[in-house]
This record gives sequence, C-alpha cells and structure tokens, in this order.
Amino acid sequence: MWVIFGLIAIIATCINLYMYGTGKEYKLAMAMGLSFTALTIVADYSMVSDWVEVKDWAALLDVVPTMETALWVLTIISILLNITPILLELKNKRK
Repeated sequence: MWVIFGLIAIIATCINLYMYGTGKEYKLAMAMGLSFTALTIVADYSMVSDWVEVKDWAALLDVVPTMETALWVLTIISILLNITPILLELKNKRK
C-alpha cells in the first residue's frame, strides 16, 4: 500500500509544480502531495508494525535501517517541492 501512496504523492507533487508553472490554482495538488506523503509514512509504519507482531526479525533487520533513511530523505524532498510554489510567490510579492 505504501508504494501506491508514494506514487500518488509523486504524481500530485508533479501536478502541483506543473499547475504553478502554468499559473493555475495549485494548492489542492500541494495538499494532496503532502497528504499522500503522510499516508505513505503511515502505511510503511503499519507494515513494520505487522512484522513486529509476527516477530519477523529478519525482515525488520533487512528493511528498517534503509527505509528509515529513505523515508527521511523523500519526506524532506516532498515537503520542499510541495512548498516551492508558495515560497516563489512570497519572493515575487516582495519585488
């Protein structure tokens, strides 16, 4: 499930940036991008929780260290990309 949410988050972020670039209203796409990023993290946490319940230590040892780094990096990138239009608008208003 986290893969699906992650793909939707990437698509929504691309739509957000495209809509901003064409001058259209982008805030719904921005909210969707950030929301699906959060859903991706929660779905991943749920998967890890399932592994803990069944005591699948091999899966946890294999996946969790790498996933932690990936989730941190991808979440930060998602936040930065999704708020870029707002930051650019603030910059343009100052001029």
